Amino acid sequence: MICNVPTPREVLLCMNAMPHTADSHSRGRDIRRILIEDFDNGFTAMVREYQPGIYSGARRLTAGPHDAEDVAQDTFVRAYKALSEYEPERIAELKIRPWLWTIALNLCRSRARTKAAEFEFQESDAAITDEPEAFDEAAWVARLGSLNDAQRTAVVLRYVLDLPIAEIAEATERPVGTVKADISRALDRLRLTMKAEVLHAR
Repeated sequence: MICNVPTPREVLLCMNAMPHTADSHSRGRDIRRILIEDFDNGFTAMVREYQPGIYSGARRLTAGPHDAEDVAQDTFVRAYKALSEYEPERIAELKIRPWLWTIALNLCRSRARTKAAEFEFQESDAAITDEPEAFDEAAWVARLGSLNDAQRTAVVLRYVLDLPIAEIAEATERPVGTVKADISRALDRLRLTMKAEVLHAR
């Protein structure tokens, strides 16, 4: 029955590899403070805090794990070069996570252009649910891959990486309203696809 099919939001939340926690903002403040006081230690703390999420998202926005590793590594290489030239006042005001995602998304797009291919979503070992019978993740990877670029990126950042809408808007350099519309359209399309699949299977 259609009512037994998990909703797009439920499935995407099951795939969430980096859950958002209440103290994320406080950790961001701590990292900014350490960056100002002791740059190398602060940068190490920043990598430890944010690299898993960057890799997890890049894993779904590139052609495979090797590309995702390169994107994650290059993101922090570029971040190091930029931060080393920032004044303390600028670091103190920096919103680290969306700033890093701006770098990472640009790298993902650059790789896609170089390979003349659209973004592809790949299965991540870290994202496999403990209850695989609840849904076919491979099928969901294909469904997500059918969305357009903006919708895929917004959905992954919102439901898989658990970024707030405001941070997604900053990272993608798109208005908040546009990001919300991308997510809404993506969920609507996924919902219709799921219903059609269930009806076809009867």
